[in-house]
Amino acid sequence: MWDEDLSRKFMQYGHYFVPAREFQLHSMTRLIPDPGEPFNVMELCCGEGLLAELILDHFPDCTVYGLDGSQEMLTAAAARLARFGKRFQPLLFDLPSPNWRAPFFQVGAVLSSLAIHHLDEGQKALLFQDVYRLLAPGGVFLIADIILPANELGMRYAAETLDDVVRRRSLELEGGLAAFQFFQRERWNFFRYPEDPLDKPSPLLAQLHWLKAAGFRQVDVFWLLAGHTVFGGVKPVGETEND
Repeated sequence: MWDEDLSRKFMQYGHYFVPAREFQLHSMTRLIPDPGEPFNVMELCCGEGLLAELILDHFPDCTVYGLDGSQEMLTAAAARLARFGKRFQPLLFDLPSPNWRAPFFQVGAVLSSLAIHHLDEGQKALLFQDVYRLLAPGGVFLIADIILPANELGMRYAAETLDDVVRRRSLELEGGLAAFQFFQRERWNFFRYPEDPLDKPSPLLAQLHWLKAAGFRQVDVFWLLAGHTVFGGVKPVGETEND
């Protein structure tokens, strides 16, 4: 179960542990269409507000509703994004719960980074359907997450590649291997230690199928490295609910 101790560890070490983290977040920001008018973005599990900050800077007329299950994460995000005033709205939520899935505001984009893999297959498919329903026509759903490789060879390759990435980022960002050693000691590499019940990644092809089944179109994969990917789809214009 995710707890505040994990939240603190991720805020401290996440920039070492996530491959090309900066590129991922910038890519998601650039994949949001600009409607040319004020619009709302919903971020599922916004963490400390790194992605929300990029979005708010890039789209001066948007409001980001940052949802997270960790009060510590929301507090950190609110502090980081205080300069945006009411354009950032932090909300405590439970990702698997249906209670947040009928928002009181129109949603032009839904984004999630490193969160949906905590849901099982059925929960993911249902989430995709619910996000489709709450999105405005033309809205996008963008996901950055870890995925389950198709076979043991893929698992081994992802594990080795992720180790290489974290080791390199540790050296580049801090000039030493302390972060990489923590990564190894805490067994943070899912592809090497897949037994943690908190992590339930699904195959990428299955998730693309669930997006299409929910009604999304222009479903695509935008980036992939070391078992981490950015993918998503668009709700067609002219449709207001899943058919």
